[in-house]
Amino acid sequence: MRGRKLYVGNFSYATTKEDLEKLFSGYGEIQEVKVIEGKGFGFVELSSPAEAEKAKEALNGTDFSGRTLRVDEARPPKNRSFGGGGGGYRRY
Repeated sequence: MRGRKLYVGNFSYATTKEDLEKLFSGYGEIQEVKVIEGKGFGFVELSSPAEAEKAKEALNGTDFSGRTLRVDEARPPKNRSFGGGGGGYRRY
């Protein structure tokens, strides 16, 4: 694993940042936790790639509050440019 940031998915919408911090804290030093509200997924960043790999191996596929977690290395965000600005109506 190259990165320190993990994607964590398939958890309950009621899961909080604190819940994920508690779950992942046993695998290393937490740098950042982000829960995407109302989506059932989020991101956890640990202090090293080795810690992230250890957490991924231990938690992927485990039960967390009645749901099976999906834990994987986070991918970089996609470039979301929407092209070159179209014009509006211009009157000369």
